[in-house]
Amino acid sequence: MKTIRLNGLQTKEAQDKERESKEARERQQEYDRKHAPLEITRDGSLRELTDRTAADRTAASQPAPPSMQRSEGPGLELTEVERPPLKRPDDVLVRVLCVGLDGTDRELMTEKYGVPPEGETGLTIGHESLGIVEEAGEDSGLMQGDLVCALVRRPCKEPGCVNCRNGHADFCETGAYVERGIKGMHGYLSEYYVEQAKYLVKVPFTCLDYGVLTEPQSIVEKVWEEVQRIQQRLIWQPKTALVLGSGPLGLLAALTSRCLGLDTVVWSKSPADSLAAELVRACGAEYRQAGAAGAESAAPQEADGADTLSGFLEQSGRRADLIFECTGYSPLAFEAMTALGPGGVLALLGVTPGSRSLKIESDMINQEIVLENKCILGSVNASRKNFETGLYRLEQMEDLFPGVLERLMTNRLTLEQVPTLDFGRIEIKAVVDIVPRPQWEGLLQPDIEQVEYSFSV
Repeated sequence: MKTIRLNGLQTKEAQDKERESKEARERQQEYDRKHAPLEITRDGSLRELTDRTAADRTAASQPAPPSMQRSEGPGLELTEVERPPLKRPDDVLVRVLCVGLDGTDRELMTEKYGVPPEGETGLTIGHESLGIVEEAGEDSGLMQGDLVCALVRRPCKEPGCVNCRNGHADFCETGAYVERGIKGMHGYLSEYYVEQAKYLVKVPFTCLDYGVLTEPQSIVEKVWEEVQRIQQRLIWQPKTALVLGSGPLGLLAALTSRCLGLDTVVWSKSPADSLAAELVRACGAEYRQAGAAGAESAAPQEADGADTLSGFLEQSGRRADLIFECTGYSPLAFEAMTALGPGGVLALLGVTPGSRSLKIESDMINQEIVLENKCILGSVNASRKNFETGLYRLEQMEDLFPGVLERLMTNRLTLEQVPTLDFGRIEIKAVVDIVPRPQWEGLLQPDIEQVEYSFSV
């Protein structure tokens, strides 16, 4: 079968060894810095001896040992592999219809990193899947023709991780979890994959056109579930949601907020005439181009201070009760802490890839968080419950805003196009069709009893 593999990676064992070696060097450098001999200067102050300081700088600049350096970088390839067999009674063989690509895939494909399965140097990428059951084990509870999507994370094996031991791998405490298509296990960007039934979620046939969005929507649903629990601490009557970023996750957060009846504003650097901005307006939300003072609904006399989050909210008379940070741009995350209204929740969903540092008014931020009872939470990955709620929400979106989910998936690709994909040309969301879309309905079994999700959310 065909699959997209990131080949030429270091084995998991080699990556672990390199990380341990790097951590040991950093600990030694820190120890040397703290225990450097001192001398008294003429003015009576202390300073490190020059030769030791120079030695530290030299040590810090040394590259990794030759044995740890890669002779050739990894590469993304379309390759042929054996179709995986069923090994357990609860195993399921899934024929993949399509796979969505997101920011994690972009980093894997452009930065060429990833952790392959143990003992291997290649990793099949892709973790947003939609497929049809081709063969089901006798204990799987599924049957041929079922439409399914798959969870991403698998629990760690540490006995002391209480969350993984109780079915909450999305709250793993050790970091030793496995994620399909990302860390330690092949992903779904193949013609077929095998998975245990407990990690598969049945998808209603009505969601066929947009079911591949279940995984990213599950991330939004997890946040909303956590927010509802946290806000039981007070009498909360949210009116306004602020979404930072207009990528796929930001747009799904905006659509979710509108489904919840919240006045919604999307703050993004994309132009006000972009498709993302058009989709925001299509669901009844407001689009605000970051840095474009006076854009959209701001009156001319309001333009001067409206190019910051706090300034815009103040001038528009809004209070941000809930903020979704979906950009991964850390300065914006800190700005959101001050823009958040009293008693509100800031959910950080964007992962910051770099090592940026900045000066902040830390006393003021800390004071506001404490005195105004603000809450800040980080969230990544999701549970089975969030996948099921996500499917319910996607159906709700399609009912309220027909066609908007289809328009969000702007770029349809084939497997053959993936290795040379330029993410800079993706307008909003890329989806790889493994089976041509006109063939999808013909693969369904219309006589199969359909699953229905009906949550009061």
